[in-house]
Amino acid sequence: MRVIDPHMHMVSRSSDDYERARRAGIDCCIEPAFWSGTDKQHAGSFFDYFEHLIDFETERADRAAGMDHYVTIALEPKEANYPEMAETVMERLPEYLDRENVVGVGEIGLDRGTEEEEYAFRKQLRMAEERELPVIVHTPHENKPEGTERLVEMIQEEDVTEERIIIDHNTEDTIDTSLRTDCWLGFTLYPGKIEDETAIDLLEEYGTDKMILNSAADWDPSDPLAVPKARDKMLDRGWDREEVRKVVFDNPYAFFDQSPNFDYER
Repeated sequence: MRVIDPHMHMVSRSSDDYERARRAGIDCCIEPAFWSGTDKQHAGSFFDYFEHLIDFETERADRAAGMDHYVTIALEPKEANYPEMAETVMERLPEYLDRENVVGVGEIGLDRGTEEEEYAFRKQLRMAEERELPVIVHTPHENKPEGTERLVEMIQEEDVTEERIIIDHNTEDTIDTSLRTDCWLGFTLYPGKIEDETAIDLLEEYGTDKMILNSAADWDPSDPLAVPKARDKMLDRGWDREEVRKVVFDNPYAFFDQSPNFDYER
């Protein structure tokens, strides 16, 4: 069963991981711009990073594993707290959002919930709305339920198209808040945050409509094969194959197919 993983931070992985992921059934991945372990000190660092994602990682995915690779571009919430640098980055974001394999805006969201983070979140939401692009929203690591409430408030205040937004990094404590919207819901399978068994339990309880599983696959202990492993666990638990396919392929395909630049052949 083929898989689309909409959250693989492959800049932090080796080419071997692309090969392993492809053998496990991942045909296509979407790599969001994310906080890479230390705060960037210069706006130019973002532009180098965006170029690396758009050009080098896309070429490497194809060369290493014949995998389709797309990216989303954004100013991540942690680094929104450097206002002068953040403004410079956001001024130039539109030129990156127009690149051919950029399929959305993300990750945006909240980290500590500062005014600067909220300003950057709203500004990038509006950029996505103007271009009719999908958006990946990252709920905060700390005070997650309150942070998710605030994100939903801002999404509704900005009156943007909720069907083009995925609220990601959901847990048992945020799912009811996210479900009050017309947004999609993501579960990032990550040790110590949400395990695949817990995510599958939530899918059994809440259903699979607009639900998406993805991996973290970043610098910390994480697994680029998290989604195929969850797929296999769902099958082992007796899930219908079509329902499993919906979560790991059809739903992410439908979400990103809203982007004019997503031309993956299903």
